[in-house]
Amino acid sequence: MDSASALRQQLNASWAQTIAAMHDSGRKAVLAITGGGSGAIAELLRVPGGSRLLLEAVVPYDARSLTEFLGFDPPQACSVETAVAMAQRSRERAAKLAPAGALLLGLGATAGLVTDRPRQGEHRCHIAVAATAGTEVASIVLAKGRRDRAAEEDLVARAIVLCLARGCGVDAPSPQVLLDADERYTTAAAAAASDPIDRLIAGGLDRVTAWPDGRLAPSAPAPGVVLPGSFNPLHEGHLLLARVAEGLRQLPVAFELSVTNVDKAPLDSGEVRSRLAQFAGRARVELTRAPTFLEKARLLPGVTFVVGADTAERLVAARYYGGDEARMAAALQEIADRGSSFLVAVRADSGGRVRSLADVAVPPRFAHLFTPIPESRFRLDSSSSDIRARRRA
Repeated sequence: MDSASALRQQLNASWAQTIAAMHDSGRKAVLAITGGGSGAIAELLRVPGGSRLLLEAVVPYDARSLTEFLGFDPPQACSVETAVAMAQRSRERAAKLAPAGALLLGLGATAGLVTDRPRQGEHRCHIAVAATAGTEVASIVLAKGRRDRAAEEDLVARAIVLCLARGCGVDAPSPQVLLDADERYTTAAAAAASDPIDRLIAGGLDRVTAWPDGRLAPSAPAPGVVLPGSFNPLHEGHLLLARVAEGLRQLPVAFELSVTNVDKAPLDSGEVRSRLAQFAGRARVELTRAPTFLEKARLLPGVTFVVGADTAERLVAARYYGGDEARMAAALQEIADRGSSFLVAVRADSGGRVRSLADVAVPPRFAHLFTPIPESRFRLDSSSSDIRARRRA
């Protein structure tokens, strides 16, 4: 028996123990797999305790599904670049699902295997694991015609599990043990973005502070008062509201722009820089990966958020939590536990209705979280979307 066969036998004998160690590693992972190897999900769940590790697993198999998952149309489905993008998007998803402070992993795997049509290129797969320290990629090229589809699927599934095991800090063999001597296995670190904005967009940072003079800091102390928005564009209403909030709280106000959004594509680097340029010489901006106020409160504990009455209404409406009153109450309670609160401005909606905090059905137990800004001090009758519409017209 050659050494490769012996290693494979040893791996088979310890397979369940390896997966159990992954479940107990303290990591929280999201997996995205396309093209082949989805059996890795079943392998992980076949060993009890999978819920301790696996937050979610998706198989965006159709090209349209993959495009929707990534937020862009990849030039090639089976490539290192696509695997890295899938891993980083998976880690973003893990950050939304996991408890605060969890050790997060995102795995992206893309494969081109045996099909019912002749394949012109190599039979291959790329597996990327994104963690806080960076993203590692493993690439495998299989001998063409040596295995049928089922055998290639099984090999790639096992390679995915082994790559994830290494990301979990488990002492597992290299996926190379699965291959024959004439097949190729390579690893590399995905190019790390050195610019803080690029690192934020790639998922390597959760928050970046942009100071009025253009300096960027990835770990500045949290501000006391924050005015969130998309600022597309920044307008005088935003600036006036910030001045009013500063007067009420007697603290400097920072603006906050999330590069990810609940129902829109994430912002790219150019768009982030364009919106940030509006604040040059004017104000501090917190760039985050926190599309919801619960996530903002986790990143910026103890902050007073400045919002319009329409936003306050969404914060306390169960329909924005999938109709789940308990989920809404849990989110508000965690926001309260983190020392956050809200200043609520009067807002005129697109139909001309004037809404204030008095019109919002705040549950009595959370009334202390919300403080009204008197209409005599501020009322917002325009929005960025109104300005964009006028510009188009």
